[in-house]
Amino acid sequence: QVQVVESGGGSVQDGGSLTLSCVASGYTHKIYLMAWFRQAPGKDREEVAGLYNDDRRGYYADSVKGRFAISKVKANNTLYLQMNNLKPDDTGMYYCAAALAQVRGWRVADDYPIWGQGTQVTVSS
Repeated sequence: QVQVVESGGGSVQDGGSLTLSCVASGYTHKIYLMAWFRQAPGKDREEVAGLYNDDRRGYYADSVKGRFAISKVKANNTLYLQMNNLKPDDTGMYYCAAALAQVRGWRVADDYPIWGQGTQVTVSS
């Protein structure tokens, strides 16, 4: 099995930066795709960014393009999300997810069987 654990959330001012980390353990060689999703209070979960195992190019939601960067370090099985120029609308619980097989698209949350517990990001104006 594969497990993922997020960290790095916190509270920042509008325009601030944070870096989230997601450490994968277990049968990490089976991971096909990893992604970040977020959920704000009272809103549906939404995709943020995704990264395929054999691709260095990240995929992003329009709302975070140019501000967020997804990356990974295979040596320590860690996925990162560098978040710059944070806005109050970025507030929410951020979740790391992993898929072990081909998916319909990185944005399809239902295709990810593995989820972390989440890390809270709060951006104040």
